[in-house]
Amino acid sequence: MATIFNEHNILFKQKQSPVPEFAWHTSEKLASVVGSKHLFFDIRSLDPGKYSYPYHFHRNAEEIFVIMEGKALLRTPKGIEELGTGDVVFFETGPEGAHQLFNHTEAPCKYLDLRTNNGLDVAEYPDSGKINILPYEELYQTDDKVDYYKGEDKTREKWEKLSGSSSSYSDKGDNSQ
Repeated sequence: MATIFNEHNILFKQKQSPVPEFAWHTSEKLASVVGSKHLFFDIRSLDPGKYSYPYHFHRNAEEIFVIMEGKALLRTPKGIEELGTGDVVFFETGPEGAHQLFNHTEAPCKYLDLRTNNGLDVAEYPDSGKINILPYEELYQTDDKVDYYKGEDKTREKWEKLSGSSSSYSDKGDNSQ
């Protein structure tokens, strides 16, 4: 069944971050209202003089903004440009899709934020060096990257402790029976 959203049936909730420069109003999870499984969308209203989310990109989600009303400045890896009513912007996955909005006007900027949802996503924040595992919102510093095998050098001892006996395999990796 088709569901129509408009100013008469959308309730906005203000989202104010601990950093005063980030503030917006958002519809409450419109996709969940209609039971969407793979598509997330909300209508947002970016307050004058405020930024959207911190500058970021997604590893596993594509995103589209449709400017419904007003203007805003868009920051991407290519620089800054002005968006206005009717503009549609696609953000690909990876660093090339990094983006952030700033409302440089005296009026709100309303836009549709449409994005794919493939279950698990990782958002990266180039300005602050963070990664965010979504939907869990677990944030880590990218400087903490480690080698894949770090801490894996005592695997045999862990197995022996768990099994209560020494391994039946030789140290040369012989696994014949």
